Amino acid sequence: MTTPRTWLTSRRTTLLVPVAVAVLDSALVARDSPPWQLALSFLAAFALLLRRRLPLTVLLLTLPGAWVNDIWLAPMTAVYSVAAAYSALRVVVPSAAAFSLVEFFHWPLAEELYELTRDNALYAIQSLMLGAGPAALGLLTRTRRELAARLTELTEGRQRESRLLAERVLAAERARLAREMHDVVSHQVSLISIQAGALQVSTADPAARDTARTIRELSVRTLEELRQMVGVLRAAGVRRDEPLAPQPRLADLARLIEGSGQHVTAELHPGGRVWPEAVERAAYRTVQEALTNISKHAPGAAVTVRITARGARLLVDVHNGPAPERPSAAPAPLPGGGHGLVGLRERAQLLGGTFSAVPTSDGGFAVRAELPAVGE
Repeated sequence: MTTPRTWLTSRRTTLLVPVAVAVLDSALVARDSPPWQLALSFLAAFALLLRRRLPLTVLLLTLPGAWVNDIWLAPMTAVYSVAAAYSALRVVVPSAAAFSLVEFFHWPLAEELYELTRDNALYAIQSLMLGAGPAALGLLTRTRRELAARLTELTEGRQRESRLLAERVLAAERARLAREMHDVVSHQVSLISIQAGALQVSTADPAARDTARTIRELSVRTLEELRQMVGVLRAAGVRRDEPLAPQPRLADLARLIEGSGQHVTAELHPGGRVWPEAVERAAYRTVQEALTNISKHAPGAAVTVRITARGARLLVDVHNGPAPERPSAAPAPLPGGGHGLVGLRERAQLLGGTFSAVPTSDGGFAVRAELPAVGE
């Protein structure tokens, strides 16, 4: 990668090298000339320092030295600078022609210069080439620079189009997900809520009434979160760093445990410090996933949830005992994809922590996560 200092050094080198070579050319050609001719030659050489800002002025300053001492490098560099700075031929052609004429009719004028001889013809061709060569090279450099800028512009345009296409595909996919969530998931959760409400009203069993109330509350909460997620997915122009769902914290654990419908003993002691949001969210999701798995695979089991702080690390421990025997008419097990624990392990590893989920000796299961405060 080119640093500003490297770029500045390269720019100075490109500027000074032609000046040094032109000074050497002037010193060699005009070393036996009178002082005023030597001054004109060195003026032509040092004028090249301004060739990028004032190319036409520099060309005019180099012509007297070329006329009296027949120096080449300074005026040739000036013609190149004019061609590289101006694309109009009405500027480049007269500049090259002026140097060619000065080179052909240089001082002192020889009488045989006006004769139609082979030597004069070859000298005229040489003078034209000395003027046309730098001009052509300067035009080529300018064209190459313009093509490079155009290529950069086209590349940026292509990248911009690719980003827009990706955003359109993302928007379409988000709209499809929103429709699926609204038409399928929300509908089924609504039916669960309605059936739970009907059961709560119609049953005379207190335990069944409490269970129905818990199911209805969880269904209503799930519908609220689904509506928020659908709204975010359907919103146009959502920033990429905005969360796609409400982000729970440690303070929400008590409500989660209370609404789980399980026999939970909670020991929530996160310490007297403020934990990073990512750590609190990971702890919440760990407890949430553990309680969900217990409700699937060990319904009715005793559960203990511990949240403790050990220095700059938050310890999450969810342990359940063995599940009671199910009646013969037990409901079908809830479906699960097996990705929840994998996601929790990845979440903990991203934070630099550890995660384990193992069976215990008492026939239960233990989920443990150790989450360090980010940056500590």
